[in-house]
Amino acid sequence: MGLCAIFAIGAFLRLPPTLFVEGAPLHFLQALHPQPGFKGVGFDENLYQKYVNTLSATGLTSYPELAEGYVNVQAELRTAILPPTRFLYIFCAYLWHQTTGADALTSLKNISSLFGIVALLVSALFAARLGGLRLAFGTTALMAFASTQIHMTQHALIDGVFGCLALICLWLLWENLQRPNDWRWLLGYGIALALLVLTKENALFAYIGLLVALAGSYYFRIGQVSRFLLAATLLGPLLGVAILVNLCGSLVTAIHIYQLLVSKAAVLSYAIKTGDGPWYRYLVDVSLVSPIILVLAFGAIFTVRRTYSAEIFLISFLVATFLVMSNVRYGINLRYTNMWDLPLRYLAVSYLVNRFARFR
Repeated sequence: MGLCAIFAIGAFLRLPPTLFVEGAPLHFLQALHPQPGFKGVGFDENLYQKYVNTLSATGLTSYPELAEGYVNVQAELRTAILPPTRFLYIFCAYLWHQTTGADALTSLKNISSLFGIVALLVSALFAARLGGLRLAFGTTALMAFASTQIHMTQHALIDGVFGCLALICLWLLWENLQRPNDWRWLLGYGIALALLVLTKENALFAYIGLLVALAGSYYFRIGQVSRFLLAATLLGPLLGVAILVNLCGSLVTAIHIYQLLVSKAAVLSYAIKTGDGPWYRYLVDVSLVSPIILVLAFGAIFTVRRTYSAEIFLISFLVATFLVMSNVRYGINLRYTNMWDLPLRYLAVSYLVNRFARFR
């Protein structure tokens, strides 16, 4: 019951802010719900909105033309704009718009809210599978009030959706290690990896983290690394890439989109001003929003033992993604760390439980 209550509170905090404005169904609870400080429409939000509106006007079959249009526009611009290869977020908002009639921006925000709630649910399930109900309760409580998670549910931004899918992939990898050669878990894992690729180009960072977690599991004998699991780890992303290529109309167009994005992003003034810093910049950023969590997580990292399978699994993912993400020039952004929220909070709770266990 306690875990369900925590989840209910966390889900409430992640509901779209539009439900609490004057005249909305939940306006009487507005004082209890966090409202975004920024009320306008951000640059990225406006681009996602345009993609959804274009898709609504021309239909899904026009996606190759949308991709070609991006190439033509991006080639003329000096700096980068968001590519249409971030298909899953755009498509989900398109479906929401078609189903409910909500405008594009509202649909995008509702999808962000929905994935935020799903991420909280997956966090509870994953933590319970990693360490039992006691650790799940503490971890879910910390996730329910995580400011980085709540912030992403208030805006039409993709990073909360991506963080949710990265978390699902990490969870399903753990399940496949514990239940080898079960086609249901393998299928879910492969599909999740494909959806991750369809969400954002940052899938490469999460995928490297998953590969290192898989290698760490093999080395430390955490579960069983089967041939079918390795096949799913390879085929899932390939399926996502194949779908993206088909959506773009050709492999040449898909490659051209990513080449333009990488080259133009390197000279984007906003990225240069806000995305630069030393290799430990992410540690500074996370310490500003979750200082106690980070300190406790470091405690778990430096006191880990070979028998702590769950902790080793999560640490492998964290370290690998941190090393990769910290070395992307002008590419540091706190929003990208949403996929770290569950691992860091689980490690923090695990450290406290292990430290106080000696006093029982």
